[in-house]
Amino acid sequence: MRACQPVAEGTVDRDGVEIHYERYGHGSPTIMLLPTWSLLHSRCWKMQIPFLARHYQVITFDPRGNGRSGRPTDEQAYGERHFAADALAVLDVTDTDRAVVVGFSMGAQRGLLLAAEHPERVSGAVFIAPAVAVGPVPARENWVEEFTTVRESYAGWQKYNRHYWMSDYEDFLEFFLSEMFTEPHSTKQREDGVGWALDTDPETLIATQLGSRVEADELRTLAALVRCPVLVMHGTADAIRPSASGAAFADLLNAALVLFDGSGHAPQARDPVRVNLVIKQFVDRIAR
Repeated sequence: MRACQPVAEGTVDRDGVEIHYERYGHGSPTIMLLPTWSLLHSRCWKMQIPFLARHYQVITFDPRGNGRSGRPTDEQAYGERHFAADALAVLDVTDTDRAVVVGFSMGAQRGLLLAAEHPERVSGAVFIAPAVAVGPVPARENWVEEFTTVRESYAGWQKYNRHYWMSDYEDFLEFFLSEMFTEPHSTKQREDGVGWALDTDPETLIATQLGSRVEADELRTLAALVRCPVLVMHGTADAIRPSASGAAFADLLNAALVLFDGSGHAPQARDPVRVNLVIKQFVDRIAR
């Protein structure tokens, strides 16, 4: 049983891909919790929805590629602008003029596109552990570049590889979620993540890796266009994206930065009370 049930839900068809959304609460303003990498669906926000929905209207949607949204087979259907356009379609179908967008990890790229290119729809932006092309390059990037390389064996970040996903998808998930949650006593969060990732398949996940991203030059161009208030949160023990990367992103956006000492890649799951309160303080401040 969920701690908070949606007051409305449905799907919107965008260029032949069904996007499933849910709406919670009746307050104002509206917060849109953006999807992250399609490894996970919108249940990754389960620790935020009940609290935030007591104060605001909250909208979530499953990313294309997971949950109850469609799974296109064309890798170009997973470009970042498609995810941003999905968000706009959900805002439209829910009659939402403006929202505070909250993006986790890959969700930061979608949130940045929305804030920069559709400022009339975004009243503020929160980025948690942003996976963006700025600041120090994490060690995992070396293996991402070799995503298509065939190896005799795979260890550590070498498992971030399309061939390994096809041969032992669940072992990759176990590895990745252990890197995502570096904090002690994270068994439940890792199990949840693996379970949500099993709601998609390796073929779909491979396609998500081959879609277009927001690269460094475009990132800086977009950042210069952002005029809304921005908040960046990052864990100091993040093994997926170093906190220095989040700090560099905050500098680029002239944004407030909140560091979570000892937190891994998903502080909203391991330190939800603090994350929720920081989000609420930010939203209340810009809503005055």
